[in-house]
Amino acid sequence: MNDAKTIRDMLFTARTIAVVGLSDGPMKPSNSVSRYMQSHGYRIIPINPSIESALGEKSYPSLSDLPTPPDIVNVFRLPKYIPAIVDEMISLNLKHLWVQQGIIHQEAAARAESAGIHVVMNRCILVEHQNLKYQQEPPRP
Repeated sequence: MNDAKTIRDMLFTARTIAVVGLSDGPMKPSNSVSRYMQSHGYRIIPINPSIESALGEKSYPSLSDLPTPPDIVNVFRLPKYIPAIVDEMISLNLKHLWVQQGIIHQEAAARAESAGIHVVMNRCILVEHQNLKYQQEPPRP
């Protein structure tokens, strides 16, 4: 978990990021972080049953409702929701889980990793992208 190579590989190879808990409110961290990633060429797919769209993309109620699998699942939900998200990822054979800074669920992370999912937890995808950007710009999708 949180391996530097995993972080680099995720950000260098990803084209689509499904954001679980993406808000349509521009002042919310999920929105501003996702807007930043979108401005750097990643397609952002909102996962939130409470909104119709965000950042110009249709919102889906769950990962299972997506028409195509995302490269990364980025989570902005409370820790208590992480186990169910991991279950859904396992059932869909999704391979990259990113849990935003301040959100930790060690048991769910361990279960995800044992199922072959690469996990980054308690890290901000925007900050990690910026750190890599100073080293070498990830290719634009």
